[in-house]
Amino acid sequence: MSENILANLEDYQALYQRACERKCGPDAVESLLSDPLSDRDVAQLGDDRFLAEFSKKVFQSGFVWRVVRNKWPEFERLFFEFNLDKVLLMPEEMLEQRAQDPAIIRNYKKVRTIQDNAMMIDSVRREHGSFAQFVANWPATDIIGLWAYLKKHGARLGGNTGPYALRALGKDTFILSRDVTSYFTQRGIISGGVNSKRSLNAIQQAFNQLQQQSGRSMQALSVLIAISVGDNL
Repeated sequence: MSENILANLEDYQALYQRACERKCGPDAVESLLSDPLSDRDVAQLGDDRFLAEFSKKVFQSGFVWRVVRNKWPEFERLFFEFNLDKVLLMPEEMLEQRAQDPAIIRNYKKVRTIQDNAMMIDSVRREHGSFAQFVANWPATDIIGLWAYLKKHGARLGGNTGPYALRALGKDTFILSRDVTSYFTQRGIISGGVNSKRSLNAIQQAFNQLQQQSGRSMQALSVLIAISVGDNL
């Protein structure tokens, strides 16, 4: 990536100052920022929780999040609390039956991703001991690499679906929300599609630079950028 493009990036202090001006001071800004889990804590998560969160975000994509949340206890019940070994043993007829159950959201293609993503997680845990350890070891300075892995090897985990799931699980990641994307476009860091390899690399390098300047997590920096621009005064 060209250094001239990164030169358009504000330094952390300028970004933080503008956020403070928009949000009535540092105390208000700090109340909006939060940090992810430590890598050690992420590594202690059960792989069933990764499957559950991936599945939840797949169903929430393009749907009303509140409805999915309200039905989630039934998802947990019907899919054995997302126990990988049990999900992997579910025959096709059982998946079809679950997909027609009114207790959950009846969408067979999305139900099918539960077992598909269980297969991805199982493959990783066989090599790395656990999927949680694999995710914990992945550096936040290349979080777009983990996004790419989920998109390639998982089912319907591209776009913001994978990143939102990682954020919910406590893995340090930025989110390409509308405000964050707008910020990088306005600064000339990216042009064209935000999900192109060039744009993603540029954004990752920008976050890395801000992290080096501030010591903040990617998660906190992502929220900071979002509240520094857009219609969220």
